[in-house]
Amino acid sequence: MASKQHLHHNKLFKVLGIVDRQDLRQMSVQLRVNVNTLEYYNNNRIFPDGETLQNIIQYLGCTSLELKLRLGIIDNDIVNWISAHPEILLNSLPQEEIAPPQVFNPKYTTEFGSLYQADCIPLMKTIPSDSIDMIFADPPFNIGKNYKSGVSDKLSEDDYLNWTESWLKECIRILAPGGSLFVYNLPHWQTHIAGMLNKYLTFRHWIAVYMRGLIPVAGKLHPSHYGLLYYTKGERPRVFNKQRIPMSTCRHCGGEIHDYGGKKRGLNENGLSIADVWTDIHPVRHKKFKNRDSNELPIKMLYRIISLASNEGDLVFDPFGGSGTTYTVAEHLRRRWIGCEIGDINPIVSRIQNNEDLSLLHKVEQESNVLFTQEQVTLRRTNDFWLLEDFT
Repeated sequence: MASKQHLHHNKLFKVLGIVDRQDLRQMSVQLRVNVNTLEYYNNNRIFPDGETLQNIIQYLGCTSLELKLRLGIIDNDIVNWISAHPEILLNSLPQEEIAPPQVFNPKYTTEFGSLYQADCIPLMKTIPSDSIDMIFADPPFNIGKNYKSGVSDKLSEDDYLNWTESWLKECIRILAPGGSLFVYNLPHWQTHIAGMLNKYLTFRHWIAVYMRGLIPVAGKLHPSHYGLLYYTKGERPRVFNKQRIPMSTCRHCGGEIHDYGGKKRGLNENGLSIADVWTDIHPVRHKKFKNRDSNELPIKMLYRIISLASNEGDLVFDPFGGSGTTYTVAEHLRRRWIGCEIGDINPIVSRIQNNEDLSLLHKVEQESNVLFTQEQVTLRRTNDFWLLEDFT
């Protein structure tokens, strides 16, 4: 059941003139449609059907097609008709006004990067087209968090997706041919984001980043991953550095969890190829490893992404700085970078200046692109399990 406190001001309620809950109750009576049913269609941005649809179009005095257009729901037959008659729309659309770009100066610079304290969209408008080699974006998830910057994290679904499309279109514009774009978000939002990106970029992967401890949702499967969308500008990426991970072994005895049988000899000494399900990325929860009060991205995830899709000297951009994980990893990997954070940037600056992540970065490096970590090797030797050197 929808919250009794928060009314979602999406297109259906706007079309019906619903501003508050009193309006909603009155409209429910007029349409002879349950309040929860109206909220379901509005909050989920789903086109009504059956008797509900008939009651709505009768009340509005419009057709089903007109209601679809007013709700921004465009079927393929409508798209095909518009494609065949573009002049009808072009003659009616207002001329786009191009405002002069704002001027931004970095608040902090390093050997490789520049950090801006700004809204990402106007900042991106100052970045030349086709100039960024790799983009990673971890936007607010619109789940009601309180950000110190004062930015709302509880927009209506329509407003959140309109804003998302605005910054995505700028990311697409500035991404270089062959460049890679990664977007990290909840699976629900990723279904919409993928639809936006499919129009302009080439889909590579939906990477499922396994996350322990996500809160169960009544009546649904237990959520256990965040989505990481991976797209490229053009048919294939300019850079694709294959990443490998250690074999999974028992942390108590060192024995392998999967039976490789006679395939042991053929295993690569640099580790197993990563798949599109990442089970070795753990959320940063312990205060010892956190650089800010709210959620922070794991170093290992950004290390893997940046290593995969860029080379030394390439230019990396992250429009949502947060705690600065992207920038500290890019700096360590000798990538040029542009950073943007609308809130307080002092924690990011302190993090980079003080090399707070150096030991963790070295640990991630040592445990990447190897079949066994040093800890695994020691444990396996102690308990008489095979190592690759046994077959040489």
